[in-house]
This record gives sequence, C-alpha cells and structure tokens, in this order.
Amino acid sequence: MEKLSIEETKYTPRIIMDAEKGLLQIKGKSYPENTFEFYKPMIEWIETYFRSPQVKTTLQMEIIYFNSSSSKFFFDLFDRLEEYRERSDITIEWIYDPENESALEAGEDFIDDFEMLNIQLIEKWTTS
Repeated sequence: MEKLSIEETKYTPRIIMDAEKGLLQIKGKSYPENTFEFYKPMIEWIETYFRSPQVKTTLQMEIIYFNSSSSKFFFDLFDRLEEYRERSDITIEWIYDPENESALEAGEDFIDDFEMLNIQLIEKWTTS
C-alpha cells in the first residue's frame, strides 16, 4: 500500500499515512475551505488500510488550531477508528502545546466522547 503524503499549507495540516509502519500523522492548522473534501483522500486511505492493518496502529495528531467543521471531521474520524479497533491495537496520541489550553481541552473532550479508544494526551516539549 502506498504512503499518503499531503503537504501543510496555511490552512491545512501536513498528513502522512504510512501503512508499513502503522503510523498516521496529522500536524498543523486545520481550517480548510471544504473540510470533508480536503480529508477525503485520507479517509479513503484509512478504509483501505484497515482491510489489512498492522497489529498496532498509531495516529499522532498535533493540531495547533482547528475550526468547527474540522472538529466535526475529527469526531467522525475517531468514530470510524472506534469501529476498527478490533482489527488493530489503535493508539491516538493527541500532542498539544502546554500554552495552548484549547488544544488540551479538545483532547480531553475526545477522551470523554470516545471511551473505547486509547487516546493519550502528550504535552509537547518546547525549547525556549
């Protein structure tokens, strides 16, 4: 299965999907003009990947800022991952900057909403 790589822009995150490593990464800001259209290639990749996933799958999310339609998309993504959890040991690493309270709160909300998923809050180390 081919790796999916989408470069970061001013409005969209960098996305890397690596089936061989069982590693999915989303990093940056997420407020695309058409959220579901932007993330469509990622969803199609995930659907294909979970037909024959790695034993362990890790989704690393380091979202600095996201709008309400991105929040809805993330909710739908986690909902989908919850359905796939019997096919792979899925861990979601919600990486946040300690100075970004809204990112931490969003991660905490996802933990509350998706009790069946292993969502870990990971404080990003800053060097200053």
